[in-house]
Amino acid sequence: MTGQAAGTTWPSAYPPAADPVLDWQLTTVAELPGVRADVRRELTAVARGSVTPDLIDRLVLALDEMASNALRHGGGDVRAAIGRTGSAYLVQVADRAPHTPPSPAVGRDPSLGGLGLYLIAELAQGHGWYVADGAKHVWALLPR
Repeated sequence: MTGQAAGTTWPSAYPPAADPVLDWQLTTVAELPGVRADVRRELTAVARGSVTPDLIDRLVLALDEMASNALRHGGGDVRAAIGRTGSAYLVQVADRAPHTPPSPAVGRDPSLGGLGLYLIAELAQGHGWYVADGAKHVWALLPR
């Protein structure tokens, strides 16, 4: 993990259009184990072998990292979703902190955490954030 894909901030950019697959309204990090289970169950059932276990793991990791950041730093009232494009899955999380862009940790000892955004950027073929309707939307596009 180099951190180069994320830079010091995530770019301000809109994601591509995606067909909805799953979505959640979240208020606490205690809900995240259920979200992870939903992703594994639904994508395994719906995909019927077209989604690899590795891709499911990457989607769970990205969604969990983004949602936990939003719940911890974004003022609660978080909406998380997974959508599908022709060649990728779009993971998108919205919170109520539109004036606080996603900020990867800089100069922090890796044992103290804060490297999730770097990891997501490394896994994704695209990532970014934007503000709409009073919410910050953070997204990552993971190739299928």
